[in-house]
Amino acid sequence: MRLPSRPAVIGAIAVLALTSCGTGTESGGGSVTLTIAANSISGGKNSESADWIKQWVIPEFEKTHQNVKVLFQPSGVDDEQYKTKIALDLKSRTGADVIDLDGIWVGEFAQAGYIKPLTEVGGATVEQWEGWAQIPQAVQGLGIFDGKKYGLPQGTDGRVLFYNKTLFKKAGLPETWAPTSWQDIIDAGTRLKAAGVPTPIQINAGTAMGEATTMQGVLPLLAGAGAEIYAAGKWAGASQAMKDVLGFYQQIYGGSGLGDPKLQQEAKGRDKSFAQFAAGKIGILAESDYFWRSVVEPTAGVAPMKDRDQVVGYARIPAKQPGGGIRGQDHVSMSGGAVRVLNPFSKSPKLAWDLLAFMHSAAATKSQLAGQARISSRTDVNGEVLTADPMLEYVADEVLPITAYRPGLAVYPQVSAALQEATAAVVSGKSADEAATAYQTKLEELVGGAANVGG
Repeated sequence: MRLPSRPAVIGAIAVLALTSCGTGTESGGGSVTLTIAANSISGGKNSESADWIKQWVIPEFEKTHQNVKVLFQPSGVDDEQYKTKIALDLKSRTGADVIDLDGIWVGEFAQAGYIKPLTEVGGATVEQWEGWAQIPQAVQGLGIFDGKKYGLPQGTDGRVLFYNKTLFKKAGLPETWAPTSWQDIIDAGTRLKAAGVPTPIQINAGTAMGEATTMQGVLPLLAGAGAEIYAAGKWAGASQAMKDVLGFYQQIYGGSGLGDPKLQQEAKGRDKSFAQFAAGKIGILAESDYFWRSVVEPTAGVAPMKDRDQVVGYARIPAKQPGGGIRGQDHVSMSGGAVRVLNPFSKSPKLAWDLLAFMHSAAATKSQLAGQARISSRTDVNGEVLTADPMLEYVADEVLPITAYRPGLAVYPQVSAALQEATAAVVSGKSADEAATAYQTKLEELVGGAANVGG
């Protein structure tokens, strides 16, 4: 799912009295009906997911639950429309028993009281589920808000630094690169520049890159500076960590020649950066594993590299200095993804949990992958299905355990835009301090004043 383009959908929903659509109704005969809702539909949006639910999940679950009938409520609409529909259902205490949500919506739905922690709905057996041991704590964070588990994460991703081994060799840099600090990145960029590489470093910046600036650039760097954009009820303002992040952008785009400031301001700048990396014109590029899977993929990528497996290297994003990242980490990442939650108004909450847990079992996860090499939330499945793709295996093993997630709050998209504007200011020539001060002012307007902003 993409990030919502406008916030506070829930806050805009008027009080409506909707007719109940049933959330696991029990009949006099003792049979139970459970319902799954997802923004997927056969032959349309997320078709593979819809087919999996209908052709595998439902029949397999019903085999072991003789008195349970499972129905699927498909949707194939814009994410914002789907979000509104689900919010309306939950506001009126109706809707499906098991519901797909974008992870970025979890906090917003929780604050509105539309979803509740899994243990409050499914009971004590929730914490006894075998799957928790297979999902790294950091990955569980996708479904956690205010320290409570609201949903089970589906597939996820991770951010890394990709680099061109051929250009590295030309610059006298190691083929197996493992930067341990931001200075290591700058030093590598400096050597690449001296070797004649047109664009040594590409870290997404500016507003034209949109959420890619925030997720591939600002937030991983902020985590590397030891801070999160939202923690302990406060948003990160013009703190030293934020100034360090903007200062790093200034090192790259402030006249050093290590990055291309014009590229950050072009409407198709991100696509152009992909093409330039594939053409051997960019040395280091920060991206998610999507870049490996779908951009430089040798046969069907957006910017295919036939020699990808030989030329493209990847490394974890280092903290500003060793041990300086969030949780005292040496390296950091950011991830996105979807979750499945329980309807707190389900008439059969324990059976609904059984269905949710079943959908996230190893067997179900492997079935959904259908032989494709994609990162799931489960380490046991990843260990089995990713052996043929060392890059995705690397993300699953080395990156997911250290990752973090965006806060699932309604105002986040506006905060993200303010972060993008701050990097745009640096790219256009403002100092890091100037950009940080302007960001602080904007942030206070967005989140209700200085009391909600951390130093």
